Amino acid sequence: MNTEEFRRKGCEMIDYIAEFQKSIALRRVTPTVQPGDVRKLLPRNAPQKGEKWDDIIKDIEEIIVPGSVHWKHPHFFAYFPAGCSFPSVLAGMLSNLTGGSVSSWSSNPAATDLEMIVLDWYAKWLGLPQKFMRFSDESKGGGVIQNSTSECTLVNMMSARHLAIQKLKLMNPNDSEGVLLSRLVAYCSEESHSSVEKAAIIALVKMRILETDERFCLRSKILEYAFEEDKKKGLIPFFAIANFGSTSCCACDPLHELGPLCDKYDVWLHVDAAYAGSSLICKEFRYLIKGINYAKSITVNPGKWFLINIDCALMWIEDRRLLTDALVPGSFEVSDFSKEFDFCHWGIPNSRRFRALKIWLVLRYYGKEGMQRYIRNHVGLAKEFENHIRLDGRFDIVNEVNFGLVCFRLKGSNMLNKELLSNLNASGKLHMTASSGKGLYFTRFAVCMQNAISADIMYAVKLVTDFADELLCLH
Repeated sequence: MNTEEFRRKGCEMIDYIAEFQKSIALRRVTPTVQPGDVRKLLPRNAPQKGEKWDDIIKDIEEIIVPGSVHWKHPHFFAYFPAGCSFPSVLAGMLSNLTGGSVSSWSSNPAATDLEMIVLDWYAKWLGLPQKFMRFSDESKGGGVIQNSTSECTLVNMMSARHLAIQKLKLMNPNDSEGVLLSRLVAYCSEESHSSVEKAAIIALVKMRILETDERFCLRSKILEYAFEEDKKKGLIPFFAIANFGSTSCCACDPLHELGPLCDKYDVWLHVDAAYAGSSLICKEFRYLIKGINYAKSITVNPGKWFLINIDCALMWIEDRRLLTDALVPGSFEVSDFSKEFDFCHWGIPNSRRFRALKIWLVLRYYGKEGMQRYIRNHVGLAKEFENHIRLDGRFDIVNEVNFGLVCFRLKGSNMLNKELLSNLNASGKLHMTASSGKGLYFTRFAVCMQNAISADIMYAVKLVTDFADELLCLH
């Protein structure tokens, strides 16, 4: 493909994407395909000779699109928002402008410097403590872009593990690292994402999953009891995860309780704020994260609620040297400059894309006020859905609706609620997901569309109540 053909096909592609989004409401939210249906439409082998671009695009429309879930559909209320705004899409194109990898500073100075700058911008917008800022007086911390929240959890757990073992070596010089590692214990609540358990498996540390209270929050009494119980067994608490907006129901653990406790026991406190962390751009939500100053690290995923498409998980750590000390192999000599500025030493992959560019473009295009309006609109619409569901006496609201997620269920059995959600999703008229907690099966309604309006909410309310009418008539 030469430059002129790229120009023509690029313009056609932009038109296709724009028209697709403009008419997306006319499509089903979810496909009707069964496992293997898409695979049957594709050849077993790649072509020997190159094919025409138009033929490839035709297959996109006839095979790929009908087999896809449309996350940007106005009736998509599942998971969390897909932060795929048009400025972010265009930034993704621009990120390929210079090509190459953003591994060391010398591989792309502008990309490295921009990443440091936008992570500080973002942290300031969220009101995070100064210790997480790269360019704050006397700060040892800083931010970095990782592939996913799961990766952020893993690298922080590995940093905490490395720090804990170094401390233990001073007190137990005759014990091998393997023996010391076998004594380390990490902690999370039953509300924590499954990636936390996966991180513990990869890091080869024990993980304790603790019960939550009636609001799905981890309390300090439960955590302290676990610390003491394990210490009596000769084990060593070293890492704890707190949720700020859990995946299941957006529960927020009380950091003002957990923080001082972790400080007392010298346990690394990591905050998973993947979805709800973006709400901190609005000051009215910051009371929920009181105690964040005790955290050693925090993760926010703008792909979930900040109009920046994945992959782009943001992570801040209070001491960046703890990160690089844990991740740079002992046999690999690097300079102080490299540890400070080469982001290949701040995570698992050595090769990284120019992801800072899309953060930069989106933050500049919408500005702080634009992002605040977006967040507040979603929260207001979630409250609207909650109020309508509450007025229907057949339903219960399961969670505290602080953000853009409402968890609800029909009063009745779990089987009844499973049937309701299954019928709703099978219709293809909207899409929601399920979760469970405290023995209850419930439906998650997330406000997802970027420019969602009240009419979208009323559409969902009517469908939910109409399907509930049909189901209850049969029962």
